[in-house]
Amino acid sequence: MTETADALVLDLVEWIGREPRLYSEVIETWRTSCPRLTIWEDAVDRGYVARQPDAKVAITESGAKFLRAHGRGA
Repeated sequence: MTETADALVLDLVEWIGREPRLYSEVIETWRTSCPRLTIWEDAVDRGYVARQPDAKVAITESGAKFLRAHGRGA
């Protein structure tokens, strides 16, 4: 993954980490038409965020560790 994409994944995880977000809000805010910037998919594939049964998205324990490893609170 590129450095830019890594930084964007970190931003996405941090944004969701502030409070669980509705799935529709996440997709609306973070969608992209660029096939090289699959930020949402990368965050899910890495296990940093997960969709919950109530249609919200929250960070996982792995996501919290990812934030802490990069000096951002979770």
